[in-house]
Amino acid sequence: MNGQLKQSSDLGNMIWSVAEQIANLSRFYELFPGDIIYSGTPENVGPVVRGDLMEGHIDGLYDISVRVV
Repeated sequence: MNGQLKQSSDLGNMIWSVAEQIANLSRFYELFPGDIIYSGTPENVGPVVRGDLMEGHIDGLYDISVRVV
């Protein structure tokens, strides 16, 4: 965050798999290709504040940047 690595983990460390999360959400919401699901983090959770820039990467996908407003 803000140019410093705060977390490095693997989706396999999540409590629920990606497939389980999508299956559960799709029971209540219509999901479309390109939708982003913010599911939390597998470890090292920390607070964010206004102005923070969070960047994420998943191999094979585009990087994502989100600024807290």
